[in-house]
Amino acid sequence: MQYAIPAAPPSWWSRLLARVSGAEDVPVVRPGRHLRALPAVHEDERPPTLTELYRARRVDMVRLALFLVDDLHTAEDVVQDAFASVCRTYGTSLAGLKDPGAYLHTAVVNAARSVLRRRRTARAYTPPHQGVGPPVDEALLLAEEHRHVLDALARLTHRQREVLVLRYWSELTEAQIAQTLGLSRGTVKSTASRALDALERLLEATSR
Repeated sequence: MQYAIPAAPPSWWSRLLARVSGAEDVPVVRPGRHLRALPAVHEDERPPTLTELYRARRVDMVRLALFLVDDLHTAEDVVQDAFASVCRTYGTSLAGLKDPGAYLHTAVVNAARSVLRRRRTARAYTPPHQGVGPPVDEALLLAEEHRHVLDALARLTHRQREVLVLRYWSELTEAQIAQTLGLSRGTVKSTASRALDALERLLEATSR
């Protein structure tokens, strides 16, 4: 399968693959370091507006959603639904929202879960929507190794995929993932461990 994916920092692949292979030189990750910065929110300052949040995080959230739902058209719908949910709850000023980035992560994951539930109910597979593709200055095709990783991720359980994508793509800590998914830190840690083991087995099987 070939994926048309918005350009993403290549280091997340290397971190994930290095972790799966047991390499000891996996770099220390600072949570969210590749995400576009949002205006700092202090108690005496206003949060970013919905427009500011959209401009700062839309592309990153589409990439996140894509790894969860497998096709770009649906990922874009997921992100639109997530922003709509944020707007319904907090309005366009986002007054009262202390951590817009964290809330948006949760909204995207929940919207992706809704899509996956509808897919299971329908019991039907919809081929990925190819569309017109990203701009010509963005890579259309992933390297063979990257496609194998995506295919293997798609075969994990939904929770396992969410944990790995939030850890290695969004670069969230265990505590942040636990908050986003509504899990305990222990569950996040054990799920990540099982997911990495399963991913390693799947990648080994495809390399034979």
